[in-house]
Amino acid sequence: MVKIVTRKLLSEQNVYDIGVERDHNFAIKNGLIASNCFNKSHSTAYGYVTYQTAYLKANYPLEYMAALLTANSGDTDKVQKYIATCMSMNIQIEPPDINRSGVDFTPAAEKILFGFSAVRNVGQNAIASILEARNEGGEFKSLGDFCDRVDLRAVNRRTLESLISCGAFDKIQPNRHQLMQDLPLVYDWAQSRAKDRASGQGSIFDLLGGFASTNNKTANNAFEIAPKAQAVSDFPPQEKLRMEKELLGFYVSDHPLKSIKQSSLVLAPINLSQLGEQREDTMLCAVVMLNGVKKVITKKGDPMAILQVEDLTSQSEAVVFPKNYERISSLLQVDARLIIWGKVDRRDEQTQFIVEDAEVVDTVKLVMVELTPLQAVNIEERDRLRNILKEQSGDKDKAKIPVIGIVQAGNSRQLVRFGRQFWVQDSLSAVIALQNARFPAHIKPLTGS
Repeated sequence: MVKIVTRKLLSEQNVYDIGVERDHNFAIKNGLIASNCFNKSHSTAYGYVTYQTAYLKANYPLEYMAALLTANSGDTDKVQKYIATCMSMNIQIEPPDINRSGVDFTPAAEKILFGFSAVRNVGQNAIASILEARNEGGEFKSLGDFCDRVDLRAVNRRTLESLISCGAFDKIQPNRHQLMQDLPLVYDWAQSRAKDRASGQGSIFDLLGGFASTNNKTANNAFEIAPKAQAVSDFPPQEKLRMEKELLGFYVSDHPLKSIKQSSLVLAPINLSQLGEQREDTMLCAVVMLNGVKKVITKKGDPMAILQVEDLTSQSEAVVFPKNYERISSLLQVDARLIIWGKVDRRDEQTQFIVEDAEVVDTVKLVMVELTPLQAVNIEERDRLRNILKEQSGDKDKAKIPVIGIVQAGNSRQLVRFGRQFWVQDSLSAVIALQNARFPAHIKPLTGS
């Protein structure tokens, strides 16, 4: 169909340079273009490609998303968007694996595996050496085995540090800190062995290895005597995630915001991927990781900041103007988990989040008020509770503490989130006011259990 329409287009009058209404009408009448001036051969081609990709996504989701991630691996924003799509499709993205990863993103056991080419500081020569050694000798058993078998002229110390830090050796040794401590010793040991082999010397283990081949096992197990550093505890989880982000461009094995995804829903946040859909005059809330802070001095000499933020769905730019920067600047630390409040600004076809207030996630508190089933349905009790909360709200834009009702009836316990108009400014004074009015209340951290 595409070829037929294209041939017809080329055989008829040229409609790309439509200068008068007569030529335009001729083109529409003869089916060369659609009524909106879009060439019908293009429409047919796009429609055909759309059908193909929709079919692939529906029937081969792993392969399709892996190909999509590989094709856009150079575009951080698109890759993060597609990783979020994978999450919504219940497709897990795994970090690189020294024994399973290939060059690109690869479907593996109902998951998608990061490819070596997506790891910073890992070049094509290093990848080729790793894959060649793995194909010839099978899976790597340890860091010593790896260093002993790959070409260390291609796989240098920096490459190995990157592979360890992003989790590529986790299946062999999950303690990344231990591997980093072992690396200098193992690397020097493997280099020495490589030089001996190159000069034709070899070690007694290499010589004895030839007699063990009848057992169908790897003849040379010299890596078992590779030196090791003193035992150390692993890096903290947040540090491991930070290194992953630095080397892969994304949090892969986990995300600092994932653990608070459910509890933060009480704040009714938007996803950054939804930023462009929001009205400019609406006060919004988002739960974000702070990736970058650029301090700027205005023409008047006042400091402000441009922030790079991300959540589980996307990355975006946020702006803090001088009057707000002075108040919240101490919170603007890279890698901080923040709740930010503000509004959308659209300028030069770019959507920005204008931050008016911020709070570190770990310091956000909730006010929990306990209600009996009778209080929950009694109009007078509800009005009394409503009036207390309104008094504690004050300036609506400054009321950032959500109020949650707990209705307890026997073994049944139901949580009720009060609307934004009933949020309060100060958790302690709100709890005291509620308790004085015979409404049992307490303060609960957002990140608490």
